[in-house]
This record gives sequence, structure tokens and C-alpha cells, in this order.
Amino acid sequence: MHMYEELFVHPTGFLRAAVGATLAALPLAAPCAATDICGQTTQQLHLACQAEVEDDFRVARAKCLNTVDPVARRTCLADADDSRLDSVAECGEIRLLRQDVCAELGPGPYDPVLNPANFVVTITNPYAPFKPGKWWEYRKQTDEGIERVRVEVLDQRRQILGIQATVVRDRVWLDGELVEDTIDWLAQDRQGNVWYLGELARNYEDGRLESLDGSWEAGKNGAKPGLWMTGAPKVELFYRQEWDPGSAEDVVEVESVNAPDDVPFRNSKPVLMTEDWTPLSPDGLELKFYVPGVGFVMEVEVANGETLRLVDYSR
Repeated sequence: MHMYEELFVHPTGFLRAAVGATLAALPLAAPCAATDICGQTTQQLHLACQAEVEDDFRVARAKCLNTVDPVARRTCLADADDSRLDSVAECGEIRLLRQDVCAELGPGPYDPVLNPANFVVTITNPYAPFKPGKWWEYRKQTDEGIERVRVEVLDQRRQILGIQATVVRDRVWLDGELVEDTIDWLAQDRQGNVWYLGELARNYEDGRLESLDGSWEAGKNGAKPGLWMTGAPKVELFYRQEWDPGSAEDVVEVESVNAPDDVPFRNSKPVLMTEDWTPLSPDGLELKFYVPGVGFVMEVEVANGETLRLVDYSR
């Protein structure tokens, strides 16, 4: 066990009837109370997950049926069945984790209202000192190779929800090949909270742009801002870091404000440790460590112990 693991007839008419029949056949959870908006949201997202699984399953079967070789066709159909079972189980795991989030945050709706007049120009939070021109370099040894991460604060702004957001670029290389190039939009309020207003995530494979999966922007398509870093960390504080259902649902809990000191670039100030996870990735629990005045210095993936460490940064 890793040392940190211990810490925690019209076609439309036909379509309508078919969809209704499919949804009616899906298993439902116990009815939510009228005021349990978080629970109702979880249930709707669970139904959406099941419907997507069913859609993928039917498409996969359709492709299998057009395979002439009978042995290959049977194998294809069996694989489709297995994939469906795995995906249904994953939908169940995601629902349970979303229910855990509701238990922490309560039954109310998630609808933060940000006043642009309450925001400052420069991010000065000691755990996220994102001033233009600053940069951080990280390294991690993985099963796939050496991962290099470079975070840079650009001298750029983007207006989101009437707020002038700071632009932070985050690039990831695996054995020298670029695999991710992300732009994050952050802004600090007068209470010292750093708000996460969205990201543009560009994912690469074999040197070519593969997808923009994980991208979102507060105020568009129902996405809402979250807290990148609180201005007053305290143990057991729990908050959403981002909220775009089905795409970005990261949550954070403060585990310690005086964490173990075996972290890079430790100074005389107490180390902050958070537990970061998302319902969308049941095995994705991470422990993150922050040194005041330096920022994010280390991340431990609890499932496998892989550790991302700060190796250099701009003073």
C-alpha cells in the first residue's frame, strides 16, 4: 500500500414510441423528494448514461450483423454484450459517486452566482499564485513512460460571465510527444477564492489533434463555475471544482492544512493537502499537495502510487 493511501407512423412518432419504450424498460432508482434537486439531477444523469449504453450497444450489434463470416459475427456480438454489461456497471458506479457528492453538498441545486464587481485583477492566492509570466515544471514516471508537465500563466485575459479571467496554459508530454495542450480560465474574488471558469482541452495522439474532450466554459450549455482553490482552506471543506454534467464534474475535499512535509520545495509554511476526484472516473482518486507561495507541488494517484512532482518553477 502506498504511504498516502492510508490518508482517506410518422418516423417521428415511431421514434418517440421507441424511445419511450426503451426508457420505460430502464431500471429506476427510488423517487427523489421534490426538494432533492441534487438527487434528481443524479437520477436524470443516470438515465442518460443508461440510454447512451443502450444506443452504443444497438449500433455495435448493427455493425456485427453485417459481418459475413459467422464465427467473426458471433465473436462481435459477444463482445458487444460484454461491453454493454461493463458499461451498465460503470453507470451504476458513477451514480453512487454522484450520490456521495450530494451527501456532502446537500440536496439543493448547484447554481453559484458570481458578481464581476467582486473580482480582482491579479490572482494572489498563496496556493495558486497565478501571476502572468510565472511557470512550473513537473515530472512523473508512468507505466507508459516519462510524463512532463509545464504550466504557464499567459499575459492574456478572457471575459467569462463578465469577469476578466486569467489564462493558464497546461501542456503534457509523454516521452517527448505532446499529448495534451489545455487552456484554463481562472479568476480570484475579493475573498481570495480562485474560481475555475472553464477550459479548452486539446488532446493529441500521434502528433495530431484527436479531440476536445473535457472542454467547457461557464455560462455556455449549462456549464457552471467551480472553485479552483478556496481562499480559506479548512479540513473537511468540500466543493465542486467544475460543473458540466457528463463532461466535467471534479470535486475537492480539504484533507489537511498541515500535511506531511516530504513534498518538493517545502518551506516553513504548512502544506495543504486535498483529495481530488470525479464521479466520471471511479478509480481516479488523487491526493494533491500545495506549498504556500509556490503553489501545486505534488500529486499522488492513489490507485497505483504514480506521483507527479514539481521539479522547477519561476521564483
